[in-house]
Amino acid sequence: MDAIRKVGVLGCGLMGSGIAEACATAGYATVVRELTDELSARGRASIEKSLGRAVERGKRTAEERDAALRRLSFATRLEDLRDCDLIIEAVVEELKTKVEMFQALDAITPPRTLFASNTSSISITEMAAATRRADRMLGLHFFNPVPVMKLVEVIRTVLTSEETFETAMAFVRSLGKDPVVCRDTPGFLANRLLVPYLLDSIRALESGVATVTDLDKTMVLGCGHPMGPFTLADFVGIDTLYRIAEVMYNEFRDPRYAAPPLLKQMVLAGYVGKKTGKGFYDYSGEAPVPTRLGL
Repeated sequence: MDAIRKVGVLGCGLMGSGIAEACATAGYATVVRELTDELSARGRASIEKSLGRAVERGKRTAEERDAALRRLSFATRLEDLRDCDLIIEAVVEELKTKVEMFQALDAITPPRTLFASNTSSISITEMAAATRRADRMLGLHFFNPVPVMKLVEVIRTVLTSEETFETAMAFVRSLGKDPVVCRDTPGFLANRLLVPYLLDSIRALESGVATVTDLDKTMVLGCGHPMGPFTLADFVGIDTLYRIAEVMYNEFRDPRYAAPPLLKQMVLAGYVGKKTGKGFYDYSGEAPVPTRLGL
């Protein structure tokens, strides 16, 4: 299989912009596809801000920042990804949308192009089976914030070829990341362990065991976690957590993965975490304070 030289990224939201930054800083020509020029501009601004912080902290030089930005280009047409060696999907967490994207790309890209999804819970096999290159598709699940987090889950399906797998592993390492390998199972590795912990924390809150603040403090000061479950849930996104829990519960029918009523209520209320300014904490002031949740 040919070496990867040019990478396409579908979506430039929180995860897509981070993936694009990681690819560009690692030396890859990177083209990012968004739906509109406005969204592209917003994504580029996010990447510029992230790289600027890295320079301020001494993690990168100004020259490295400028070189990474030169490697980045943006597009609104899928056709502009046709000459990419690897395309990483980071769009909305909906199977139908992802399948449509991959089927469209399958029709316009050469057979050598590898496909990867950054999904945190949706079946890679189901997406791959909808294309004509199931052997050249796998999951590459990055963690937020992508430029900082070292872990990437490499999800290998029963259809993924050995050549595709080895190429993907080498690519992940070339980004300065540390890959772990797992089968195509709901939640993969991290979320299979993390989601029950977060859901149990919400159940403890619902039942009045303790407050948001004290539950968070317990896991930070008592267990050495870098952040408590509610701070983490806000960072991940309450809506994202809810979708992952639904996928895992529908697959396993295990009560551990069933979303607590409070989680659904928060999604309906628009309290989806830090990205919207309110989740388990309200971020509108100088310091986060617990949100009144009617408990």
